[in-house]
Order: sequence, then C-alpha cells, then structure tokens
Amino acid sequence: MSEHEAPRVLIFDSGVGGLSVAACVHERLPHASIVYLADNAAFPYGSQPESVVIERCCRLIVKALEQYPCDAIVVACNTASTVALPHLRAITHVPVIGVVPAVKPAAACTQNQRIGILATPATVRRPYLDELIQKFAPHCRVERLGHPGLVQWAEDLVRGLAVPQTELNSVLARLRDADVDAVVLGCTHYPLLLDSLKLSLPQVKFWVDSGEAIARRVASLLVQANKTGDAINGDGTSPVSVAIFSGKPPEGIARYMAELSLQPERVIGDWPGSS
Repeated sequence: MSEHEAPRVLIFDSGVGGLSVAACVHERLPHASIVYLADNAAFPYGSQPESVVIERCCRLIVKALEQYPCDAIVVACNTASTVALPHLRAITHVPVIGVVPAVKPAAACTQNQRIGILATPATVRRPYLDELIQKFAPHCRVERLGHPGLVQWAEDLVRGLAVPQTELNSVLARLRDADVDAVVLGCTHYPLLLDSLKLSLPQVKFWVDSGEAIARRVASLLVQANKTGDAINGDGTSPVSVAIFSGKPPEGIARYMAELSLQPERVIGDWPGSS
C-alpha cells in the first residue's frame, strides 16, 4: 500500500462489540479505511476452547489480509487478545494491537478507591485480570461482575431490540451496593450499552474502556510506519470499506453501523474464508 494512499486498519471481533473500537479509530483517524471482520459463526468466543479461538482468529485474519491488505490489525476481543496474540504475531508482519480491561486508568481516576469491573464470565475468571488488579489497583476495592447476558443484549441492539433495563438493574446491583465510582467496561461490546448502564448506575462518575487508547496506539503505529497518507478513505463517504461476517450478517447491521458513523460500503455474510 502506497504511503500516499489512505491507511487501512483491520478490526476483528467475534461479534459487533468491536464496532465500539472501530468508532474510536474512525474518530481519531477519519482518513483511514476500516475493514471490519467478525467471526459471528463462532460467537461467543468466551464459550469456545482456547485452541478453537486461536485457530479461527489466525485463519480468518490471515485470509482477510490476503484480500484486503492492511497497515494495522486490532483484535478487539478480550478473549482472543488473551490467547491468540502471540500466535497471530508469529504469522504476520502487520502490527497487531490487542485489548485488555482498562484497570490502570480506572485506578488513576477513581476518587473513592472503589472500582467495578464489568466483563464476561470468561474474562472475570482469567488470571491476567488478577495480575492487572495487583499491578495497577492494589490500593482499591475492586468488585468484579461477569454476566453472560450483556454481550447478547449488545448484539440484540443491532436488530433494534431494547435493552431489558429492569433486568440490567438487577444484574448491576452488586456494583451499586459496592458504591463504585469508576467502572471498567471490560468487553468491547459494553460501550454499546453505555446509555443503559448509566441509567442503572447513576452514581458512577467514570466509565472507562479501551477504545480511545487503542485508537491512539493505532495512530502511533501508522505514524511510525509512515502510513498516514492524507488521501480520503474509499470514495470519501464510507469509513468502513467492508464489513465481513463469518456467519449470517446481523439483521440491521448496516443501519446500526451508520448510527455509529461507520456506514459500510459493503456487507459480506457467510464469508467463504471462514470455512
């Protein structure tokens, strides 16, 4: 890809959660073109064996790069980032960025030293979360909450279904009772639920996710690689050049992406590269 062309970024997730990261990347790098790749045929990754996540993540990303050469890869999935990054970095020269729960910035901004970590059940159980807390928030009371429903509720938003607010209020009662003033959104799906989360936990002052940090890292890597050409992405109208789904595209996905200012030029479903 010529340095005079718009840079292209591949954003990968098991579902629609990575769209929250894509929105941050687009806001920071409006000239960049985005390829969105979702392995929704294997959604959710948290219930898959690690070997399956590694194999599918690596195979799909490599196949996508063959068709859509990119200047940076964002693995916008906590599960895949935890288990697949070393394997992916070993098979591609393209820089790879993963996500981790934003414990460090939450510990820096909390005023009462009470932090909530909202994540998937799989992320809550992983030792690396213990390590993040011990390293960055040893002075804080940390309340972890993993619930399988939140990811599905975020996926359902794409189809126009409302978040079940009463049920969400019940799910978040532990964080409310713990009087946390900062909440880590430890899954890329969760920023999509932010309006509903704020209704459930009005006392929370700080909602912290990894999207902006990832976008800054992408920008830095593109500068280092001299891939910051000032050409406009695609035809200048579509931030996402293509949205690829390994399974059937979610109903309403183009409309939902447009609401996030991520109108895709094309949506591809049941992608042949996923088999």
